[in-house]
Amino acid sequence: MNNLSVRKFFILLIVFSFALTVCEAQSFKKNNSRNPERRLFGKSLNKRTVKIKEPRVVIKAKKKQKADEKKLKREYEKFIRQSKKRALEIQSPEVRARMIQNLKDSDLRAKERRKNSRASTKKAARKYRKF
Repeated sequence: MNNLSVRKFFILLIVFSFALTVCEAQSFKKNNSRNPERRLFGKSLNKRTVKIKEPRVVIKAKKKQKADEKKLKREYEKFIRQSKKRALEIQSPEVRARMIQNLKDSDLRAKERRKNSRASTKKAARKYRKF
């Protein structure tokens, strides 16, 4: 009886050892895996970028839309220039001179502000520059 249980135990042990070796052989190691396509051909074949060509109607519509937007922008800028010019023309000479001077002053202030902001960003870039 004792002999039979020892045999069963050894058989069970042998079966488990074979099962473990089979499981280890099929385990997947991330760091050690390689692409077989790359080994055969040098590069993977699936990295091509496919260009999708749009229909002519779509291309034509996009071009037309872009041209229309450009035209509207030009017309708007022209309207702004004309309205500023008209606003100056309808004023009396003293008010017109004052308005022109105010425009020059505001342009000068804006120019100084831009100059200072550029200088401050240069200083900050020098201050935090990596060595």
